[in-house]
Amino acid sequence: MSGVEIAVELVALVVAVLLVTAAARKLDWSAPLCLIAVGVVASYVPGVPEYELDPEVVLLGLLPPLLYATAIRTSLIDFRRNRGPILLLSVGLVIFTTAAVGVVAWLVIPGLPLAAGLAIGAVVAPPDAVAATAVARKVGMPRKLTRLLEGESLFNDAAALVALRTAIAAIAGSVSLLQVGGDFLLAAGGGLVIGFAVGALAALIRTRLEDPVTDTALSLVVPFVAYLAAEAIHGSGVISVVVAGLILGHKAPSMLSGRSRLASRLNWQTIQFLLENIVFLLIGLQVRRIMTEVGDSGLTALELILICAATLTATIVTRIVWMAGIGLARRVFRRHAWPWRYSAVIAWAGMRGVVTLAAAFVLPADTPQRAVLVLVAFVVVAGTLLLHGTTLPVLVRRLKLPPPDPAEDALQEAAVLHDMTRAALEELDKIRTPEDPEDIVERLRSRLQHRSDSAWEELGRQSALTETPSDAYRRLRLRLLEVEREKFLEARDSGMADDDVLRRILERLDIEESMLDREEETVPDSDRELRTPAATAGSCKHLTKNWPPVEPSSPDVCAVCVENGMTWVHLRECVKCGNVACCDSSPGKHATEHFHDTLHPVMRSHEPGETWRWCFVDKQLG
Repeated sequence: MSGVEIAVELVALVVAVLLVTAAARKLDWSAPLCLIAVGVVASYVPGVPEYELDPEVVLLGLLPPLLYATAIRTSLIDFRRNRGPILLLSVGLVIFTTAAVGVVAWLVIPGLPLAAGLAIGAVVAPPDAVAATAVARKVGMPRKLTRLLEGESLFNDAAALVALRTAIAAIAGSVSLLQVGGDFLLAAGGGLVIGFAVGALAALIRTRLEDPVTDTALSLVVPFVAYLAAEAIHGSGVISVVVAGLILGHKAPSMLSGRSRLASRLNWQTIQFLLENIVFLLIGLQVRRIMTEVGDSGLTALELILICAATLTATIVTRIVWMAGIGLARRVFRRHAWPWRYSAVIAWAGMRGVVTLAAAFVLPADTPQRAVLVLVAFVVVAGTLLLHGTTLPVLVRRLKLPPPDPAEDALQEAAVLHDMTRAALEELDKIRTPEDPEDIVERLRSRLQHRSDSAWEELGRQSALTETPSDAYRRLRLRLLEVEREKFLEARDSGMADDDVLRRILERLDIEESMLDREEETVPDSDRELRTPAATAGSCKHLTKNWPPVEPSSPDVCAVCVENGMTWVHLRECVKCGNVACCDSSPGKHATEHFHDTLHPVMRSHEPGETWRWCFVDKQLG
């Protein structure tokens, strides 16, 4: 095949991915399912080239960057907090699925050795993170469940590939239990050591890099270095990549510049999008070749249907049984158990994907009934994507699991930004000198306070203003940016300035515009009460005090604002005397003024559905 033909095929794959994913998003369908379906249809179209999904290309060329892209966006703090449940899913469930599905395959496939059955069990054991978390975020699944599914997907591939390696060795000859345990410990230990080493070394180097392009280029190499180095010592390349990604993702805020983080984030999102979706399309394009090979197996169509149905059922049921067993064990031993609704969703979030099919092609050519095993792997991937992918959103809605609350997120954001702003203002007072122009200092103060006020303005469901000051600023500044960009285009077209100068100006405009963009958020449930989240709740003697109930001075207005003909953004209520006054984003700032006049330390939100409080003395949210 010539270079031109290869280039044309690659471009065709990318264009197909872009068209199918865009259509799926518009129709609100599952993109992985649509890509597989299009691939299946295309595989039977005359003239379409026969793509061969080389397992080495997937395991070495695609898996490391995909895992790394997920790992750098995974919170190391959350991973440590949930490490117990994650290990139960990523290791325990993989071993259980390998054994259970392996036995079923051994029983239903004629002439199949038990070792080969365990091999196909290992192949179908690891669920795919892409499909599960895509559904999770789409339907608004609780974040703890999303974190568990992401954590499971990061390490279950390693456990499954180690189990597959052991099963393949058993097909060729006898393997002792001691050898199995030794292989697993070597894979896990070697992967951890290499992952820590590569992550620490990469962090040390990237801390000293100032050029975003060089830093991003280095980040593209890290997953492959981690994978190859671990595999060279017979460790788990998957674990090595994940550990290195977790370390670098955790250290990114302190070791990289803002420009480097923005460039790296955008590049990895693009890489992940293209690789994930191209692989799903390639999975569908394998069908014609798989069916051709299965035709030589000597099995009837009915036997193949029964084999595939039995294996798919076993794959689904083992996950349900495992989750039920975990829930029962935790209750028996009086350990903190997940709510049964959480267990039900996790049990049903078992979509398989690229690793399953790639692992199936890893099976040696002389494996008994290899073509049938590859077909089984494809059916499990397609079947779980179809069954779980289409019904999981329905299950989540039926169980009425609470989605992430945008209002609670806004409260956490406001609290963190407030602390950051207070620290910055305190530092400004320390570092300013008499020579510093007063207008510059005041401009810094204004910008810092505006950012904090903007976050607080996102709270509340009623206001005397039709739009908050931050919304007005955003609306006006976006319009001004349009005018500035029009003038920029005139300067470019007339040759008024050098191209390098124009590019720097455009970069400034783009950065400022990106800071003004706001993602569309789901409107929170008006029946839910916005309390202080445990993660941001402060503890001081004023907040922990049991304040007696008092009658608010007004149901829905700031009396001082009304008296002076002013407007307000949100209302706050003094918990000691019930005085209702406007917030600090309002022109009057009468709630803070009330504190300075009376020294009453605590106020609460007076907005409907909000019960969070703020201590003026200790600057704590509680």
